Amino acid sequence: MKPFFGTLARWIRWIALATICTPAAAQLRVATWNVSNYDGGRASDIQAAVYGVFETRSLDPDIIIAQEFISSSAVTEFKSYLNGACGCSNDWDAATFVNGPDTDSAFFFRKSRVTLLATVLVATGGGSPLQPRNVMRYDVRLKNYTAAGATLSCYSSHMKAVEAGSDDDDRRLYEAQIVRGDAEALPAGWNFLIGADFNIQTSNEAAYQELVGSQVNNAGRFFDPIKSPGSWNNSAAYKILHTQDPAGAGGMDDRFDQILLSSGLVDGGGFDYVGNPNLTYSTSTWNDPNHSYRAWGNDGTSLNDTLTVTGNQMVGAAIAQAIINCADGAGHIPVFLDLRVPPEIDADASVSFGVVTQGSVAQQPVHVFNAGDTALWGPNGIANLSYSLAASAGFSAPGGSFSDAAGGSQNTHTLTMDTSTPGIKSGTLTISSNSPDEPTLVVALSGEVVADCVPCDTNCDGSINGFDVDTFVALLAGSGTPCQPCAGDVNGDGSVNGFDIDEFVAALTGGPC
Repeated sequence: MKPFFGTLARWIRWIALATICTPAAAQLRVATWNVSNYDGGRASDIQAAVYGVFETRSLDPDIIIAQEFISSSAVTEFKSYLNGACGCSNDWDAATFVNGPDTDSAFFFRKSRVTLLATVLVATGGGSPLQPRNVMRYDVRLKNYTAAGATLSCYSSHMKAVEAGSDDDDRRLYEAQIVRGDAEALPAGWNFLIGADFNIQTSNEAAYQELVGSQVNNAGRFFDPIKSPGSWNNSAAYKILHTQDPAGAGGMDDRFDQILLSSGLVDGGGFDYVGNPNLTYSTSTWNDPNHSYRAWGNDGTSLNDTLTVTGNQMVGAAIAQAIINCADGAGHIPVFLDLRVPPEIDADASVSFGVVTQGSVAQQPVHVFNAGDTALWGPNGIANLSYSLAASAGFSAPGGSFSDAAGGSQNTHTLTMDTSTPGIKSGTLTISSNSPDEPTLVVALSGEVVADCVPCDTNCDGSINGFDVDTFVALLAGSGTPCQPCAGDVNGDGSVNGFDIDEFVAALTGGPC
């Protein structure tokens, strides 16, 4: 954080929220926010900054990765303000506060959206002269999911501030190495991100390159989802991305606060960033349609000045002033982005072809669909289900890859059973998908193929000849048991009697049966 330049006159004080918000039904929104030496208070400003609405826009996050908290009681108080404004029945909870040698991280989350798995002290601040503050990791899993692919590790860091003539570069590099090393050791399949006050002024700094650069081990590599490297400090080219300082005399001139994502969150499938990580963020508008990433409150009109209040195009005057007030004289604005949650797969448990005649065409439909919870995440907040079909021997399924959006109609595919030989048939349809909870779904297949009925072949040996005579006579006399349902009923009237004799004799001499 920059040196304190004096307290600005607070000419706007919001007494109540512009609206009381109900929980959003959309994708997962993650925010990071250095709340500036927070030890309680600022209730109305916090509520306005988080839940105030301007032209339908609101911060309205599901996770807040926070820095500069002073005490456990401050965490409890901040959580109470969130619950008091969201109209969501105490949905907000907080991870256990870990008190370190300086200001500390805090982690807030909505219980209806994620489950907290663990709070991890990655490294203790003050334990090394290079590390001023604790480095924290908060592991969560998306609500109602069970797999590693629905797990998200959220790192929080507040790196050493820039001070001329000091070893601050080395200290930030040391912290970056700790974070990347820990990320490399996460369980296979886990996703991760970092929300931090990096105190880094250029992407060329060694600490930043440690996080985002390619190395021998890229398992712990982070990516900037808005692809905006450069020298951010005091540059008009990045004025829309600046996050510090909305209240101090130095004004908005640094991109200190950022959210960086793991490769699994920018690969375009499943649990993923809402936006195009291959496109650089706009330099002309804060409302870039290619990205969900936002520096909340910065509409691009505040370069080297306090955050614009009157006429603020992103958040309006009331929310802008609340953000300034939360900065407590010199500080930061929140940053957020949206993540689309993974799909969930469902399909028919089994498919029966019933009893079919040998040599006939036997086909049945199977239904596959994206079962993601649209009531919780919204249809656009769930990734498309991508899948392929593979049938076991005796059955066949369409080849290629398929897709299904959440909340839409189910996909129907036609399966075929081989009827070239008679007998009981059983097998499986294997559906391979990008659903983390059930990447392989197996559908049971069954059916029976019966031989085509030939009434003149009364002994069922596959030929019509003199060996069928005795069996036919027995059937006429009512003393024989038919080897097939139609045996002896040569004229097809449903009975074996004298009316069948002439046609049976004709068949023996080569006539039709």
